[in-house]
Amino acid sequence: MGSVTKMGLLKEMRSYAVITLSLTIGALGWGAFIIPSDIVGGGVVGIASIVYYVFNISVGPVNLAVNAILVLIAIQILGKSFGVKTIYAIVVFSGLLSFFQVYFPDPVVPEKFMAAIIGGGLSGASIGLLFMNGSSTGGTEIIAMLVNKYRNISPGRVMMMCDLIIIGSSYIIFRSLETVVYGYVVMAVMSYVADMVLTGSRQSVQIFIVSSKPQEVADELSRTLKRGLSFLHGRGYYSQKDREFIVIIVRKSESHIVLQTIKTVDPDAFVSVGNVMAVYGQGFDTYKPPLKAGK
Repeated sequence: MGSVTKMGLLKEMRSYAVITLSLTIGALGWGAFIIPSDIVGGGVVGIASIVYYVFNISVGPVNLAVNAILVLIAIQILGKSFGVKTIYAIVVFSGLLSFFQVYFPDPVVPEKFMAAIIGGGLSGASIGLLFMNGSSTGGTEIIAMLVNKYRNISPGRVMMMCDLIIIGSSYIIFRSLETVVYGYVVMAVMSYVADMVLTGSRQSVQIFIVSSKPQEVADELSRTLKRGLSFLHGRGYYSQKDREFIVIIVRKSESHIVLQTIKTVDPDAFVSVGNVMAVYGQGFDTYKPPLKAGK
């Protein structure tokens, strides 16, 4: 029992270590690239940035205050829907933002477009890693959940609309369409990188194999990959002979092993490889229903 508890504790400590690293990466993206380049990104940090540009108030405390208000409202309306990790992330992220804003008064790269790309990429990687570890930095995600409770609007759409409005409002401050465009570049890069981090390691492919040696190919694939596969019974159109086709689903990173194995057993085999959106089941992902706000 003690060893189980110890393992659980180590796993939790490792999770918090990854979360802290993720927050550092995200805060670096904002504090060293986006904010000192006078670019307004999305989310609550974007709101805090606008406050900073207008009133010269540090981004960190404003981000913490706005998120604290949102969390309190959400707890009242939705119940205790937020874990300790999210609250931890909000507090630590706000502190790191304040630190990096002092440490980097000027952007690391002077070119605004590069600052938008690098800052958005770092922030997106941070978001992806946080989601993978069951945490987030709150912000527009909380707003999306509040709206979703009363209106049948997807959280993703609400978050996107919030970001579009926040970034678009930067035109009022800077009177520059170019600055608004840079903000949308940050949003696009952030979303793309976050998606790559979340799905990159999980991407799977479905491989369809037509071979004159189906049993030998299947045996070798099973031995090499330790994954299940299936035979499909069919008939060749031209040969009019019954034959067995092989179907196997593997991680994208494993596809080259499958192709090499097939080539070793049957160099003349016909192979098609197709991407699949998601795979749930043993050896792959576990399906988790969308998060619903409590009624």
